[in-house]
Amino acid sequence: MPRPSSLLTLVAVVCSLWGTVEASLGDRLPEFRECVQVCTRENCDPNNNPTHIPFHHRLLLWTCPQECDYTCQHIVTERRVSRGEPITQFHGKWPFVRVLGMQEPFSVLFSLGNLVAHQNGLTKIRHAIPASYPLRRYYELFACFGIATWVFSALFHTRDFAVTEQLDYFAAGAGVLYGMYYTPIRVFRLDRPTPRRRSVLRLWTVTCCVMYAAHVAYLKLWRWNYTYNMAANVAVGLTQNALWSYFSWKKWTESHRSWAIWPGVAVAWLMMVMSLELLDFPPLWGAFDAHSLWHLGTIGPTILWYNFMVKDSQENIANATKDVKA
Repeated sequence: MPRPSSLLTLVAVVCSLWGTVEASLGDRLPEFRECVQVCTRENCDPNNNPTHIPFHHRLLLWTCPQECDYTCQHIVTERRVSRGEPITQFHGKWPFVRVLGMQEPFSVLFSLGNLVAHQNGLTKIRHAIPASYPLRRYYELFACFGIATWVFSALFHTRDFAVTEQLDYFAAGAGVLYGMYYTPIRVFRLDRPTPRRRSVLRLWTVTCCVMYAAHVAYLKLWRWNYTYNMAANVAVGLTQNALWSYFSWKKWTESHRSWAIWPGVAVAWLMMVMSLELLDFPPLWGAFDAHSLWHLGTIGPTILWYNFMVKDSQENIANATKDVKA
């Protein structure tokens, strides 16, 4: 996530990028359009011995016109490179080299890496934190939202359809908002069974549910708005990052334990790798682009975060035990 001092710059740049995602120079190139037209005419006519599509491509719903589109993207890209011209995007995406029919193979791989990090984190929470600890269920839900987020991310990067795109965005939005939901519960210990905290928790729960329902309804029923979606996620992410930075500083000044700075380290790490989203560049070797490296960069902070949740929970449990004995 971005630094608060550069929030306005980040939001402006990211939103402008997302607002123009559908407009690509490659789509408008006459040589690309001609290539697709000729390829489709020569290879996709069902009455004229159409070109066979490999089974693993058909399994991922590749059609003949889409195969022509993919092939022409790379033909045009090779020609442009040979002429010393810059690589351009097609349909809002760089021309990646497919692997087993996957459109963005390394984004898929790194999404699965994040999924494994959350799955291992869930296992760690269940093994290291007793079920009686009141925050454990919130941490388990955090892991479940994370797993769902990265499952749908992997699906979307495997094949970009309207439905996979929407599932990816809605799951990511749910994951970000859930992070915002459970953050004040831990920071301000809203889980403690006092009348005032219970009332605040109920209100906060309803507020977050309404916010998510309104978010989905706006995107689905009113307008599919990339700029709004990114701005909403950045704003929610920055808010929870600010709370965790405050918590990390306060916890460290009180305890001077090394693990107390882990949330701050994770936040700084995420702010750093988030900058990759602003440094968009053509994929190296047709495989690694800024977005895939952003997914790679989020695996480490996720592992660190689960280690922090376990340490923090164990410390709280130990302190509660001492208070009871005293």
